Amino acid sequence: MARIKAVKPVHGQWSSSGVFVLAASGFAIGLRNIWQFPYDAVQYGGGAFIGTYAVFVFLLGLPLMIGQLMAGRLGRLSPVNTVRDLVRRGRHSHGWVWLGALSVAVGFLVLSYYSVIAGWLLAYVARSAAGILNDLNADSAANVFSAFVNHPEKQLFWHSLFMAMTMVVVGNGVRQGLERAVKIVVPLLLVLLVALAVYSSIVGDMVHCVDYFFLPDFLKLSGKGVLTALGDAFFSLGLGTGAMMIYGAYLPETTSIARVASLVVLIDTAAAVVAGLAVLPVIYAAGGTPSSGPALVFQGLAAAFDPLPFGRVMRVLFFVLLVLVSWMSSIALGELFVTWLMESRALTRFKASVYSGVGAWLLGIIMILSFNRWKFSFSILGVIKTLGMFDVTEVLTSSFMMPVVGMLSALFSAWALSKVMTREALSMRSPCTYDAWLWLSRLAVPLWLVIVFANMRLFL
Repeated sequence: MARIKAVKPVHGQWSSSGVFVLAASGFAIGLRNIWQFPYDAVQYGGGAFIGTYAVFVFLLGLPLMIGQLMAGRLGRLSPVNTVRDLVRRGRHSHGWVWLGALSVAVGFLVLSYYSVIAGWLLAYVARSAAGILNDLNADSAANVFSAFVNHPEKQLFWHSLFMAMTMVVVGNGVRQGLERAVKIVVPLLLVLLVALAVYSSIVGDMVHCVDYFFLPDFLKLSGKGVLTALGDAFFSLGLGTGAMMIYGAYLPETTSIARVASLVVLIDTAAAVVAGLAVLPVIYAAGGTPSSGPALVFQGLAAAFDPLPFGRVMRVLFFVLLVLVSWMSSIALGELFVTWLMESRALTRFKASVYSGVGAWLLGIIMILSFNRWKFSFSILGVIKTLGMFDVTEVLTSSFMMPVVGMLSALFSAWALSKVMTREALSMRSPCTYDAWLWLSRLAVPLWLVIVFANMRLFL
C-alpha cells in the first residue's frame, strides 16, 4: 500500500507534542468548565452526573476530537482550505467546503462576544485589587455588576484591551506567539486552579461540597441530567469550532493523535472537577446556593470570598484565573480567522491579525450595546432572551452553528475521507482501536449531536 504523502506545515509547527497538549488543553478549559459544570453536577446528582459526563466525554468527545485533529494535520491549512484540499485529493463533493467555512465563521463570532465577557473579567481583576468589591453581599454585588454592564464606555475599554492581548499573541505566529504564550500561561492557569481548589477545600464548606458535588445521587440524575451531560461533553471540549482542526494543522507528523487527544480530554475533565472544588465550598461557606454563568462569577463569588481568610487576595487570583482561561480560548479562535485571511488574501500574519482583531472588536461593540442602548427581547424555543444581538449571536453560534460543525466534522473525517487515508494518518497499533474510532465517529457521534441539537432548549 502506497504511503500518503505528508504535507509540510504552512503556518508553523508546535515544537513538541507536549506543547500541543498545553495549547489544546488551554483552549478546551473554557469558562463553561468553571461557571457551568459545577452547577450542573450539583443539580443532577453530583457524582452520578460527573461519571455520566466522563463516559460521554471519552466515548463520544474523544473520537470527535481525534477526527478534527487528524483532518487538520492532513491539510496543514486553515479549516476552509484544509477541507478544500482534502476534498480535491479525495475527489469528494465540493459541498464539504461549507464545513471549513462554518468552522471559521463560528470561531470569529464567538470571539466577538467572548472578548466582551473576558473584558468584564479583566475589569474585575482591577476592581478586586483596588478594593471596590470589598464588603459586598450578593445583592450589592449584583447591583455593581449591573451598573458596570450598563456603562458601554467602561466595557469598551476592557473589551479593547483584551482583544489587543489576544491579537498580539496571534500576530506573532505559532512559535513566537501561540507557543510562547501557552508554555507560560497554561501551567500558571493549572497551578492557580489547583491552588484555589486547595484553598477552598480548607476554608470553605467541604461537607456540603462532598454531599452535593461528589456523592452520587442517581435519582437526581434523571433523563434531563443525562441530556445535560451529553451537551456539556460537547460544549466543554470546544468541538463546535475549527480550533482543534487548526491546532492539529501544527502537530508534528510523528505525534500520535489518539494519545495527545486522550491527554487533552483527561486534563479538561479533571479541570472541570477541580473547578467544582474551587468554587462550591466558597459558595456554601457564604450560605449561598450554586448558580451558573455570570451570576455565579460576578455576583455569588464576587461577594463570597470577602469574609474568608485571605479571601480578598484569593478573589483577585480567581479573576486572574478566569482571564487566563479566556485568553487561551480566544487566541485559538483568533488563529482560525487569521490563517484564513493569510491564505485567501495573501496577507502577512501581522496585517491579517490587525484586520481580524478590528473586525471582531467592531462586532464586540454591538455586543456591548446589547446590554444597554440596543437592548431588545425575543423568544427562542419558548425561552425569553433580553440582550439583543448579544443573545442572538450566542444562540446562533452555540445552538445551531456549533452542533452543525461538530456533526459535519464527524461525518467528514469518518465517511468522506478514505479508510486508507485515515488508517495511515492515525497509525493506531490495534486494528480494533481504529475500528472503534471509525464506527463511533460514523454512528454514535452523529447520533449524539442530533440528540444535543434536538434538546437545545436545555442549553439556552
